[in-house]
Amino acid sequence: QVQLVESGGGLVESGGSLSLSCAASGSRFRINGMGWYRRVPGKQRELVATITSDSTTNYADSVKGRFTISRDNAKNTVYLQMNSLKPEDTAVYYCTADQPTFRSWGQGTQVTVSS
Repeated sequence: QVQLVESGGGLVESGGSLSLSCAASGSRFRINGMGWYRRVPGKQRELVATITSDSTTNYADSVKGRFTISRDNAKNTVYLQMNSLKPEDTAVYYCTADQPTFRSWGQGTQVTVSS
């Protein structure tokens, strides 16, 4: 299991941008896929974007063209650049790191988009 520390959340106006980052540490085992999920109170957690170790990406339809996921393998860090933010993007965002037998989750960072 790795420890994941997220940063970069906050409050932004509709149409604005935010950048999230998540640094992984504490495990000697290789990290494979990394990703971002989000949860709105009262709703199920949903996938936002994922990225493999060779940087193949996958996005939820709701964020395609607006969000970009990237990673720095040397730093074990994953990023999420969020542009053209909408009020419906308001949620707690969690990063994930996948190892062969375990998925680790970050503590979450709040993103609030005002209309």
